[in-house]
Amino acid sequence: MSKLKSSRVFRNAVVLSILVANIGCDQISKQIVRKHVGFYESISVIKDYFTIIYVENTGAFLSIGSNLPDTLKILILSVIPLIALIFGVFYILVKRNLTLLSSLALSFAIGGGIGNIYDRLMHGSVTDFMHINLGFFQTGIFNMADVSIMTGMFIFLYQSFSRQKERMLG
Repeated sequence: MSKLKSSRVFRNAVVLSILVANIGCDQISKQIVRKHVGFYESISVIKDYFTIIYVENTGAFLSIGSNLPDTLKILILSVIPLIALIFGVFYILVKRNLTLLSSLALSFAIGGGIGNIYDRLMHGSVTDFMHINLGFFQTGIFNMADVSIMTGMFIFLYQSFSRQKERMLG
């Protein structure tokens, strides 16, 4: 096997490992919450700054789309995003000149997306359970898939700013 081909195989193995790890962490954490936390039960982890609150979200981010008819909801919140995520996985695996950071960012974002879509298809809703309240800053209730998606977005932002800085300096 050529060196280029073996490095590609290694890179794709890392990408798939990150995808599986993100999906696995998300699904395991949701399963633990579903089994051990009561619906709407609030558990203080770090005073009132970080709490576990078990809710089921029938919509997308901040329950957007939760009032759509079921067929439309499945199409818009599950089928179309799933097609896009499958395309994204193939894109990462096939694209030759994708940077390591771009591959990493996409792996996190796609892994998180798959975790939430899996919930919608298997449970009819997405399990959310984490809440942060720092007084001046407060989140909605979210899950590990959301953390994966945001991690991917932050990696993309970092890469974009780094590239912009490189262009400005030289």
